[in-house]
Amino acid sequence: MTYAHTITVALPYEEAVAKARVALSEQGFGVLSEIDIRATFDAKLGSDASAGLGDYLILGVCNPALAQKALAADPDMGLLLPCNVVVRHGDTAGTSIIQTIDPQTMVQLSDAPAVAEVADDADRRLLAALRALGTD
Repeated sequence: MTYAHTITVALPYEEAVAKARVALSEQGFGVLSEIDIRATFDAKLGSDASAGLGDYLILGVCNPALAQKALAADPDMGLLLPCNVVVRHGDTAGTSIIQTIDPQTMVQLSDAPAVAEVADDADRRLLAALRALGTD
């Protein structure tokens, strides 16, 4: 089983980040956290480490209603929240890669039937956000 949904878009990095935020918001996800991996590597490991990686942002996104359902069904699901979305530079100039966690991963880790329902809903929403980004 793969644990990610991945698309490559013909957008420069900064534009891909902005459009990803909008597409996720339209599906009911808010950004709770963001980690600029390149800046972190630069500060902690030096410019050689950050230059090798390039632009790389992890957005911790959450749909509160879905999170509430998942946590009510299985409090241990908090270990998998928020859902991570990665935006990073693509392999060619002017492209970016956008990835979301596949929420079905939660189903593999919990026996609670309500978790499967939440994962299905979250998966539909995250895939819709990716489709919206892929059509620009």
